Amino acid sequence: MQAAGQTSGNVQMVREYGVYLRVEKGLRPASCESYQRDLEQFAEHVEGRDGLLVGATQADVSGFMEGLRGHGVESRSIARKLSCLRGFYRWLLMDKRIQHDPTVNVETPASWKILPKSLAEGEVGEMLERTGVAARAADADGLALRDHAILELLYAGGLRVGEICALRVEDLHLDMARAQVRGKGDKERIVPLGRSAVEALERYLAMGRPGLVRGGVQRALFLSVRGNPLTRQWVWEMVRSAAPLGNKVSPHKLRHSCATHMVEHGADLRSVQTLLGHADIATTQVYTHVALGRLKQVHREHHPRGKRRVVTS
Repeated sequence: MQAAGQTSGNVQMVREYGVYLRVEKGLRPASCESYQRDLEQFAEHVEGRDGLLVGATQADVSGFMEGLRGHGVESRSIARKLSCLRGFYRWLLMDKRIQHDPTVNVETPASWKILPKSLAEGEVGEMLERTGVAARAADADGLALRDHAILELLYAGGLRVGEICALRVEDLHLDMARAQVRGKGDKERIVPLGRSAVEALERYLAMGRPGLVRGGVQRALFLSVRGNPLTRQWVWEMVRSAAPLGNKVSPHKLRHSCATHMVEHGADLRSVQTLLGHADIATTQVYTHVALGRLKQVHREHHPRGKRRVVTS
């Protein structure tokens, strides 16, 4: 009976936290479900010692992470689950249900700081040039214009794939070279667009999208051949197929490429944070390491004392 009571208590607490995330934090349903799954997994771990979530200790959290690692779960996924637990216990502290946060001294897995992978500028240029040629052809159809516009927008604004799918026609303000984007937690931000992206979007709106509309009012910016809003999976597949030969490219890699190339060209982190819609500057700071790697390479190649010595026999 005690174990059943503990289980029901944990279930109720996870449910309440889900309501908090949805109502107070304004997170999307998919994000709320993901957080709840992670919490339910931790609750099962705590219940293994007949415990409750409110009574969890640092040893419980560390043991949970070790168990995940032992089952081959990637460090990045473990770090995400730890981030979920930290948010949950901050909520309990704020609600005065606990007096101590069991996650406070738990270290995040080192690979949480894995440097994001990005394409070289030449690789992005090759990708956009190829789709641009197809979009500018005299016989270009709506799909070629749409695909090129999506790629230009992904790279120009560092958008997430979900943000691309959620864009509406009225979100574009091409006369001011910008777009209004709804990111995580339905937070809105203004994303400036360069000339290439603006031109690609103008051509798509004028000559591509009208041919994809299939009657009625469709507010989504990017449409399928059947006139429906594009899915995330479809955008992933399109980006993958447009990649240069031998390269694995995803929408997220284009987002990283946008940020990396901006930092390499001297952009400050606060500007990049605003562009990408990062809630915490710490998330953006990883690009300083990326830029430092590039700086080291340039130093080795161009500084008179930066090159490795060539040993002659």
